Amino acid sequence: MLLCASVSLGIAGLSAAAPKPESPPAHASAELSREQAVALVEKRYGARVVRAEFLDQDGRHVYVFRLLSAAGKVWIVRLDAHSGMEVP
Repeated sequence: MLLCASVSLGIAGLSAAAPKPESPPAHASAELSREQAVALVEKRYGARVVRAEFLDQDGRHVYVFRLLSAAGKVWIVRLDAHSGMEVP
């Protein structure tokens, strides 16, 4: 509808009072980069990431990390790419 109004009124015809479409909150569309996610998980668990994958699971973006502790323990952690929270 805004496109139709801008075409029929012209750019100069739009007033400041015209409603503007709402943009989604910044946190809703922002995802952690791989580098950010690696730094987060290494700091959180005190271990080194030895493998990282990015998956789309039914529309949910997830990082899957294989971690290696100084003691030699290996385990997998999955993080939601939007929130940085661990997911099952």
